[in-house]
Amino acid sequence: MLSTALIAIDATILATAVPSIVNDLGGLAQFPWLFSVYLLAQAVSVPVYAKLADTLGRKPLILVGIAIFLAGSILCGFAWSMTSLIVMRAIQGLGAGAVLPMTITIAGDIYTVAERARTQGYIASVWAVSSVVGPTLGGVFSQFVSWRWIFFVNIPICLVAMWMLSRTYHEKVERHGHRIDYAGAGVLMASLTLLILALLEGGQAWAWASWQSIGAFVIGGLLLVVFVLVERRAAEPVLPLELFSRRLIVSTSLLSLGVGAILVGLTSYVPTFLERTTGAAPVVAGLAVAALTLGWPVSASQSGRFYLRIGFRVTALIGLTLTTLGCLALWLTSTSPNVWSTAASCFLVGLGLGLVATPTLIAAQSSVPWNERAVVTGSNMFMRSVGSAVGVAIFGAIFNGVIMRQGGEASAPAIQSGSTAVFLGVLLVAGASIVVGLTMPQARVEDVEHRPAQLEPDAA
Repeated sequence: MLSTALIAIDATILATAVPSIVNDLGGLAQFPWLFSVYLLAQAVSVPVYAKLADTLGRKPLILVGIAIFLAGSILCGFAWSMTSLIVMRAIQGLGAGAVLPMTITIAGDIYTVAERARTQGYIASVWAVSSVVGPTLGGVFSQFVSWRWIFFVNIPICLVAMWMLSRTYHEKVERHGHRIDYAGAGVLMASLTLLILALLEGGQAWAWASWQSIGAFVIGGLLLVVFVLVERRAAEPVLPLELFSRRLIVSTSLLSLGVGAILVGLTSYVPTFLERTTGAAPVVAGLAVAALTLGWPVSASQSGRFYLRIGFRVTALIGLTLTTLGCLALWLTSTSPNVWSTAASCFLVGLGLGLVATPTLIAAQSSVPWNERAVVTGSNMFMRSVGSAVGVAIFGAIFNGVIMRQGGEASAPAIQSGSTAVFLGVLLVAGASIVVGLTMPQARVEDVEHRPAQLEPDAA
């Protein structure tokens, strides 16, 4: 939970400090890269860390990830320009790429399938708390101290998390010779960097039809083909393609893709929608979105009661239904903007996502042995990041297209129309996710559970 808090707080603390950072360092046109480069570095490194964790063990990888994140945080705090801060944020992202999937993988190792929903609920609750604490801390540091403390605050959390992991988490890993797939890892990271960069910056830093966008998509796609060819010949592939021949892994990965898109669609546009159409203060608009992250851990912590009785597929379908109903309510009520109805809709979406994300991840984790669990977890987390990147691109294009046709960003009715269009897009993603959920194989706990043989949790 401490390790997760590093990533969760960092994801929410920066936004409120951006004006102060720009005033101090300049670079207004560059500031979106503070978010893009972090997400990019995190996403492309996840599959590599995941494979290394299945080879070398979880403990060294999470400790290395926290150390990299700590170094990146310190460097961010001493940044002297917007360009240097962007580079340091990339270092932070490389650390986050190890921390987040490792925390979830470790929970999968040391807890049974029956216990795992509650522990995943605890981890999800960290995000709920951070959605309130992060923006508040960012505002306080920016106004009363210095924006640099939004990075320095990570130092004690990193040190305590590393100390606790070193003392209380023990694993036994079978040591034998490994052939690290350097070629596969390098080609995969290059391909993902180009593809995700094209998705994140298309229509923003450059036009979709520009040579930068087309070139990034084409070269990234070609490198992805090369990666598949390399992996077929690798002795120990960084991302075993055989995993994606299993219907459970494919369906849960696609559902994670949908979760990422739904999350980014709501968290990115609900605050702007409320601020510009109802005059709500930024804090109030942020709390409306926080209702989503409050609903998530509530249902996630209770999802074990469902999937132990009715199976993973039915539990996920119930969650998808709730998510779709929440998205439908948000879309319908967006024509008459109201903070309370928006918050209630977001809370319902959060309840649904908690019954989707946690059970599907646990089903995927439980269907494989220890030496594949980190790869499966990492793939699930990566697909959520891809969903967010694709969602940013598509919803951004929809939003900008609508508001440009109806009066521009200075017009409140245009903002309302653009937001309504985005919420319709989110609703369509939720509906498509139900279709994917129907393809998920019927599976109960006893059908998929693998007992970890190589790892023994600390008795304490």
